[in-house]
Amino acid sequence: MDQPKLNAVVTLRNEVSPWLMILQVAAEGWDLPDFVPGQYICVGLYGSASRCALAEPEARAPAPDKLIQRAYSIASSPLDREFMEFYLNLVPAGVLTPRLFNLKMGDRVWLSSRATGTFTFDRVPEDANVVLIANGSGLAPYISMLTTHLSFLRQRKVALVHGVRHSCDLGYRSVFLSMERLRANFKYFPVVSRPYDEYVPWKGATGHVQDLWQSDAIRHGWACRPSPENTHVFLCGSPEMIESMIEMLAQEGFREHKTRQLGQIHSERYWPARSGTPRAAEGLGT
Repeated sequence: MDQPKLNAVVTLRNEVSPWLMILQVAAEGWDLPDFVPGQYICVGLYGSASRCALAEPEARAPAPDKLIQRAYSIASSPLDREFMEFYLNLVPAGVLTPRLFNLKMGDRVWLSSRATGTFTFDRVPEDANVVLIANGSGLAPYISMLTTHLSFLRQRKVALVHGVRHSCDLGYRSVFLSMERLRANFKYFPVVSRPYDEYVPWKGATGHVQDLWQSDAIRHGWACRPSPENTHVFLCGSPEMIESMIEMLAQEGFREHKTRQLGQIHSERYWPARSGTPRAAEGLGT
């Protein structure tokens, strides 16, 4: 059987920090698939690809001719047809991300021909406010949503809450600060959990996204408290954060949105609960 061709080329590689990277790839000889902001696509490299310097030794290396593929949320807008962008987190003991982090401009990767996923605005009423909550690289789908729906933001209040360990992990921070200045109904709330490690004192919110939700920050920013009657909440990132937030939101009357049950909580877990392999870095698989 013929091996799948590496059908995309790296056009931009931007390290936000040693363990976070913005990666842009362009299709080579074919058209990128259509997608809806919030969806994901598979990215792959062969086992023969070299790994980055921060990678830990592999317990069992994959076969050189094995295509390693994982699903990643698309960070770019579907309006940008020239490339797809991904916001990646390095897992040093992972199978794929140490190889992705060793890519250089001009290197080739594999992209699947179809995007999928239901973590979108499709089931959100047009007049509902939206709170987007993420930790780490769980920010990725929100970048696509916000850069696509700029005009859509005029119709409702939108808050983005992004939790990280250090301020240097706040990818796209300048983009969101500019968006906040340009849109009176958009509020950006970065949260740092380890302010004692900062080179310059951190003056913003500290703790975790759960602490920000329990504070009055969003209420002050919006001049109203988010409630099940007026707000939908999106959660993306670690299952521990998502499960904790769902429990807190349930106490306030919010319900999870499911196939047969309409609700105000939409979630995208980046790896299974009680598993050590993030999808943000290592895809839907392990």
